Amino acid sequence: MINEDTIVALATPSGAGAIAVIRLSGKEAITLADNHFKSVSGKKLSKQKTHTIHLGHVIDDKRVIDEVLVSIFKDPNSYTGENVVELSCHGSIYIQQEIIQLFLRNGCRMANAGEFTLRAFLNGKLDLSQAEAVADLIASDNEASHQIAMQQMRGGFSSEIAKLREELLNFASLIELELDFAEEDVEFADRSQFKDLIERITFVLKRLIDSFAVGNVIKNGIPVAIVGEPNVGKSTLLNALLNEERAIVSDIAGTTRDTIEDELVIEGIGFRFIDTAGIRETKDVVESIGIKKTFEKMEKAQVVVLLFSAEEFKTESKRLKVEIEKIKNKFPLKPLLIIANKVDVLNDSEREALHSEFENIHLLSAKTGVGVDTLKKKLIGFVNTGALRNNETIVTNTRHYDSLLKAFEEVQKVKSGLESGLSGDLLAIDIRQALYYFGEITGEITNDDLLGNIFANFCIGK
Repeated sequence: MINEDTIVALATPSGAGAIAVIRLSGKEAITLADNHFKSVSGKKLSKQKTHTIHLGHVIDDKRVIDEVLVSIFKDPNSYTGENVVELSCHGSIYIQQEIIQLFLRNGCRMANAGEFTLRAFLNGKLDLSQAEAVADLIASDNEASHQIAMQQMRGGFSSEIAKLREELLNFASLIELELDFAEEDVEFADRSQFKDLIERITFVLKRLIDSFAVGNVIKNGIPVAIVGEPNVGKSTLLNALLNEERAIVSDIAGTTRDTIEDELVIEGIGFRFIDTAGIRETKDVVESIGIKKTFEKMEKAQVVVLLFSAEEFKTESKRLKVEIEKIKNKFPLKPLLIIANKVDVLNDSEREALHSEFENIHLLSAKTGVGVDTLKKKLIGFVNTGALRNNETIVTNTRHYDSLLKAFEEVQKVKSGLESGLSGDLLAIDIRQALYYFGEITGEITNDDLLGNIFANFCIGK
């Protein structure tokens, strides 16, 4: 997949802005930039030291396109491991396109999605899991996902996998050596030490596999469905949680006829709140569609919040208990938060009655904000942030998770083989398979299709 083309792309978001950065990478990047850049000092870029910045103008024949700052990075000391040039120009869309088209006409080609990072991987600047972490870092929108992506990009996950792979590889080599001396019946690999290693690898793999449950939540956010009868204050609660007027609020029952989504970050964890149409019998066709969507959203949500109006609990108590039972029966594994809203209109004895009527009920007033902070603490309690706080390796990538599961399966075969006294040649087969799946994660074993799928999800310019 390595080629000699010099590639160019806009490295900053498309559209007008104060400045834009245009990136070139390839063997001829500095030479091509030299051909269309006139430094105010009159010096050639090719004569300058790496990691330096130069002021000048981009010239198309005799026409000045823009005054720019040019940063040069000479191979191998660059992001891609090739010669890299970055031009910081004014953020006009016209200027951006004029500069890019100039280089496309004169020896460059347009970079494919993720091609700069792909070249960094192919040139040994990053392993595959670190390269994937670059995309996660760009996509991170809360503290937790940012922390995990940074740890992975620095090689935390890679080094853990590489260490396991190296130890397993050493034993695999000894077992392969035994096969060469099969007639002498020589045992080079200490089976008791090998058993200890397999136990240790099993423990680490299980921890990494289990961490995916948390990692996936951190990366994608936790969907929370807010459901209940119309006009109980679901939209008001959403607005109180988000501190903004995101949902439409009115006194007319059934105002929310579709689902409304927004995200809130609580202690570094993203929560995606879904305010759904209320659940009730209705002849309104449009509202019926909204109620159908409520159940669909509850199916996809990880946490369900059932909201009802505290001022109506005396007359609605029986229906609420049926509703709670219905949700628990349909979604027995989903956490259910039962919330009484509008408690600002109740006296102390009425609040006590609510607590005695419904177990583990949470009282709040979305209108005044009372109980909203406590609700946020309850929500964060659904996420196991212990591993995050302890800076442990957390798996967030589905591809890594799949490879870890397969490696774990092969390691268990090796363990069973050791316990049953399996011959070295048969043990070697399962060890090689486990090594293969470890190598898939870091990119020591890969193919063009896999790389194409991974880097196709990157943005152009990165």
